This record gives sequence, C-alpha cells and structure tokens, in this order.
Amino acid sequence: MKHFLLGFCLLFSTVIFAQEKYSIRGTIKDFSNGETLLGATIFLKGTSIGAVTNEYGFFSLTAPKGNYTVIISFIGYESITQEIQLDTDQTLNFQLKESATSLNEVVIVAEESEQVSIKKPQMSVSKLNAGTIKQMPAVLGEVDVIKSIQMLPGVTNNGEGSAGFNVRGGAVDQNLVLLDEAIIYNTSHFFGFFSVFNADAIKDIKLYKGDIPAKFGGRVSSVLDVRQKDGNNKNFNINGGIGLISSRLAVEGPIVKDKGSFLIAGRTSYAHLIMKGIDELKDDKISFYDLNLKTNYEINKNNRVYLSGYFGRDVFNISKILKNSYGNTTANLRWNHIYNDRLFSNLSLIYSKYDYQIILDFIELDWIADIKNYNIKYDFKYYLSDKVKLDFGASGISYKLNPGEVRPTSESSPINYLKLDQKRAFEGGLYVSAEHQITDKLTAQYGLRYSTFSRLGGQNMTNYINNQPVVYNSQLAIYERGEVESETSFGKSESIKNYDNFEPRLGLSYQLNEASSIKASYTKSTQYLHLLSNTSSVTPLDVWTPSGKYIKPQRSTQYAIGYYKNFNDKAYALEVETYFKTIDNRIDYIDGSDLIGNNTIETEILNGEARAYGLEVLLRKNEGKFTGWLAYTLSKSEQRTLGGQAGGPGINNGNWYNTPYDRTHDISLTGIYKLNDKWSLSSNLVFQTGRPVTYPNGQYNYEGFSIATYSNRNEDRLPAYHRLDISATYTPNNKPDKRWKGEWVFGIYNLYNRRNAASITFTQNDQTGLNEATRLSIFGLIPSVTYNFKF
Repeated sequence: MKHFLLGFCLLFSTVIFAQEKYSIRGTIKDFSNGETLLGATIFLKGTSIGAVTNEYGFFSLTAPKGNYTVIISFIGYESITQEIQLDTDQTLNFQLKESATSLNEVVIVAEESEQVSIKKPQMSVSKLNAGTIKQMPAVLGEVDVIKSIQMLPGVTNNGEGSAGFNVRGGAVDQNLVLLDEAIIYNTSHFFGFFSVFNADAIKDIKLYKGDIPAKFGGRVSSVLDVRQKDGNNKNFNINGGIGLISSRLAVEGPIVKDKGSFLIAGRTSYAHLIMKGIDELKDDKISFYDLNLKTNYEINKNNRVYLSGYFGRDVFNISKILKNSYGNTTANLRWNHIYNDRLFSNLSLIYSKYDYQIILDFIELDWIADIKNYNIKYDFKYYLSDKVKLDFGASGISYKLNPGEVRPTSESSPINYLKLDQKRAFEGGLYVSAEHQITDKLTAQYGLRYSTFSRLGGQNMTNYINNQPVVYNSQLAIYERGEVESETSFGKSESIKNYDNFEPRLGLSYQLNEASSIKASYTKSTQYLHLLSNTSSVTPLDVWTPSGKYIKPQRSTQYAIGYYKNFNDKAYALEVETYFKTIDNRIDYIDGSDLIGNNTIETEILNGEARAYGLEVLLRKNEGKFTGWLAYTLSKSEQRTLGGQAGGPGINNGNWYNTPYDRTHDISLTGIYKLNDKWSLSSNLVFQTGRPVTYPNGQYNYEGFSIATYSNRNEDRLPAYHRLDISATYTPNNKPDKRWKGEWVFGIYNLYNRRNAASITFTQNDQTGLNEATRLSIFGLIPSVTYNFKF
C-alpha cells in the first residue's frame, strides 16, 4: 500500500510540477473564541486557485511563483485581503472577526458551510450547524440534531416515539453515526423523543446520504458525522438553558490562552420530579443525562492534541415492574500533525461502548448486554497541487459483543442463569481517494476502499444438518429452525469466517456556468455489523450481531445524479437529485422469529435483497429576513427474500414488498423569520405517507379459538403523518457589548393537535366478541417554554 501511494504521488508530481510552484498553508479561526472554522475559503484573486478549510481549520494551496492578492472569507465574518509575494513556501494563519453589521441588522444569512459547492464533486451531502438547529422548533423545547436532519430530503423517521432516522429507504442500523469520530450505537433518549446530541456542544454536522467518502466504511446507507466544539481559547464562557423537561449548562475557556482550551457541557432531565406530584405516576421514574467533554492543546505550530468524550444514560422505572437503563460511552484521543506544507495527518485512538439493562421485577429477571469497540485510525491529506488533493489512510476496529446475560434477582426466581456466547470480530480498512480538477469545468473525486472482516473465535459454533440453520416445512408451509448436527469449538486465536471487499467511489461535477452544475456519483459500500429487530421501531433492547459463517455482510451499490443552481448571487439555491440503490444480503426474519436471548440467532434469519430509488428536491432561501428551505422526496423502498438454501417460496412468495421505511411522499417546510432585533419566528410543516404495516384480513375458528389471518407483509399502511410546529424567540437586550445575553423561546409542537398513529392493533372484545382496532398516538399538542442564557 505504501509503495502504491508513493507511486501515485510521484506520477502526479511529474505531470503537474513542470513549473516552479510554492505552497501556502495555515489555519483559519474565529477571532473571538479561537474555534477553527470549517468550510472557510481562501483564494488568490484573479486566478482559479483556492482552498477550503478541513474539519480542523487547516488549508493548503499551491500556486506558481509571483505576487498575489489573498482573500480569506466566511459568511457572517469580515473578509481579510492581504498582498503576498510567493517566492517560497509560507505559513499564514488567519483569524476572522464577526461582521459588525450582522450583529445589528435584521437581515440574516445562512451559513456558508450549509450551502452546496457548485464546483466540488461531492453530492448527496446535507450540512447543518448548531446555530441553524437552535432556531428550529422542537418537541418540548429541546433542540435536536436528529429531528433537524429529518427535515432534509431523503431523511425520515419511523414515527413518533421511534429512535434514529432512515436515509433513502434504509434501516437505522445502516447509518454510521459518529461523534468526534466515535461510533454511537443508539442515538436516542426517551425512546426516541430526544437525541443524544446536546446542541450546546456541537459545532458542525454532515450527513452523507450517498457518494460517501472513501475514508468512511462499515455502513451501507449513510454517515452522520457530528463534530463537537473545541472550546473557547480566548475567554471563559458559560451558556445554557432551562426548559420544562430538561436543563443544560456548558462551560468553556482557555487552558493556556491562544494555545489550549476545554469544553464541558451537561444536560439532564427532571421529568421524574414532575411525576412524583401525580398520584398515578409517583412510583415511576423517567430520566436521562448527557455529559460532553473536550480539551485540546497546541504543542507547536505543527502539532496539536485533542481529547474528547461523551457519557449519556437513560433510566426508566415503570410502576416497580420494569426497570430499564441504557447509554453510550465514548472517548477519543487525537493527534494532528503537519509534516510539511502539503501533508496533514490525524491519528485517532477511539473507544466506544453501548450497554443496556432490563430488570423485570414480576418474574425476577435481570438482563444485561453491551457492545464495545476499540478503534485506531490514521488519516492523511496530501495537497499535491492546486488541481489535485489526496486523502489516504488506514483503520482497524476490534469488536466485543456481549449479546446478553440473564440473572435471577432472587433465590426464589423461576429464571435460570444464562450467559449467551460473547462474539468477537475485527474490521480493517485501507483507502485512497483524490479530488482532481481535470479542467476549469470538470472536477472528479475518485477513490477505493479495501475492507476486511474476521469473525474471531473463543466460542462454540453450531453446525446444522445440510448446513441449513433455517429449513422450509412444505407440509405446514412455514419456515422452521434447522436441526443441530454438532458443535465446533474455536480458540480465540482462530478465525471462524473471513471476508474482504473492494469498495470503489466515484464522483463527477461539471460546471455549466458560474451558478449551476450537474453531478453524478457511484458508491459501493459494505456493512459487517447488523442490528436485529423484527419490530418497526428501535428499542433500547438492541441485538447487534457480526457477519460470520451463516450471516453474510450487506453490500450496497448506489448511483446518483443531480442538478444544482444558485440564484440571485446565492440568495436562493436549488438542489435536485435522483438515486438508485441496491443492497445484497439484507437480513429478513422468519414468521414468529425470536431474537431475544437466542444463542443461535442464525435460525431466525433469511438473507434477502433490497432496493430503493427516488427523487429529492431541496429549495433554499439563504438571505433576508426570511430564510429556510422546502424539501420534497418521492421514493420507493422494497425488499425481496427468496427461499435460497432453505428452499420454499421465500417471504411473501418471493415477491418484492415494501420495507418498513418506505415513504412514497415526504414533504417538509422549514422557515425562520427575523421580525426585528428582539423577535424571531420559526416553523416546521411535515407531511409523510404512512409507514407500511401488516394488518389481519380475516379470521377462522379452531377448537374454540379465533385465529387471525394476515395480508401480505407490509401490504397496508398507517394513516398519513403530518404536523405543524411553531416557535418564537424573544431576546430582551441584543447589545453586543452586554456580557449577559438571554433569550426566551416559546414553542408549540403539533399546533393543530394531529393524533398521528404510532401503531394500530387489532383485538377481539371479550364481551361482544367483535373485532376492534386500537389506534395508539403518542403526541398531541405540546406547548413549551425555554430560557437560554450566555455570559
């Protein structure tokens, strides 16, 4: 790999460096707090040579020898213009000041980092920053990263009260969610009512729905890359908020001024205190907390270290019957190193854990399980020239999955102790990619990722007759669990099963003119971990399992093409994309599958295939008193499961059927209106086609029992989902020189009290004998008030 990269670089060097050229490198930061600015631009006036800062505020560009005017800019900040004589390699660091007019004018502007670049080949990416998220209405006044990205095209949820998000018809587990590079396995608090991301600690988020960069691997649907703030290295700041359900507080400041800083942000709920005042709920407890930590220190101009962490937990105690606790823990130690004017690197040592516990007092059962991984990754960015930029690196992840340990809580408990086999695996990856400006109009981004996966030993593996963990019973016309033949013991140093895959990536951008372009992309991805769930929404009882002897890795291929245009000097922007995605080895389940406490999970699973395709439209208004966007998605998401080695007709007679994440129409409108210096208004309007479900279509009597028959899987749908949210923000004193700044946020979630169906169940009335349908709705109209402060 090393020789390949060196040869790749030398080939481009021979062609490009025919004339004398020099480099400019450096960082761009916020003058007031020292935060690095992601997406700030630096370019040489009168040329097409420029650069954009990376996640750490670093840039590098190369140009022929000569005199230039350098312009550094970032929307919302005052630009810097500087004359330079480029006759040697130079280091230039810049600090941008917030525009003085932006503090007092009514006009507001969308962040540049949220706007799509016409020239860059990257497509199918959505960007939001914390400032935009905080202006959007949210349930119970709690601003939310996950709820915010669901307002973007191609992103949906699985209904109120469901965790996570679905991208382009994919399942929740097909999303790679990263917080400062650490994997987050469960993104929800309150069973999906809130997300684990505290907006006070977040600087930037990117959602890759397709055209996923080669440095990311392990998921087939999307990557959500969330970055925490570094902390203010100029002054101490405190900000927070007090709401009806939760409160939060963030403290940041310098460790050594201009060289190091820290951030501590906490959030906790107190719903359990409110419940104590209600007789029916006084024995119940529902609460959660978050803690975000980050510190960094600049050792010298070429070296900086970061240490960040996240700790979060939910606790439920329902009527002394059910106790549930679950949470995430992450830590990341990073080292940024600049080798020279063109080569930037980042080395990360990462730990991530997700665990959950369920105690059922009425049967005296205690269930604990967890998944944790240790990850090392080394990423490089080489600014080969003003035309070519290279990314390359390697990563390795060690997984330890404890699917469950069942313990009785008393000597009289009917429960027997059970410990499921712990599963171990290792995933490795190598990648190289290039962003290449081929002509003034045509730019390409191409790369290759090579991934490996080993299901490691240290356990016994079950062997089945004819190697079939699932068989088809033709007499009963059902799928059944296969018969056990024997067991094979594997030592910890042995591999049970190995996989490897090449994952090419290609993106093209052709600039039609200064304001419009067309783009196309091809992405191949592989996923080795699977979340098993035969319910429509994710619960904290998450059963993760690795690929192995009987469970194959999922493989995805996605094609996309899009048209992008800016209007009125970027005041408006239009993005139109269409995509087609296929997934091989998508997991499906036999009827009546039992996934909990199962040591032979492969007996519940069939391998199928999935496909999704659609059209996405996003119209943004970026400037003026009124900003916002309209998002529309027309899509289809289907799955097919044939009998395969198990024989039989497969699921739904081998025909394509709707996945639980299929939404024909998805429309969302987000608007933010700056009324004056004191008041701003915002609203969300959402409409989605109801999610697919399976209803009973008849019944018959057998020995006095009424037995339901069902339609084809996911042939029916819940009623359409729609709601309107509004909020108003009042800022009493907007003077920039005032130390204490406060604001009141008043909101109403679901303004017209739409009772959206989370589920519909069918039962028989014991007294009348008639069948009844029961519709479960979680949220009606919910008012909220929050006070936010900063000093």
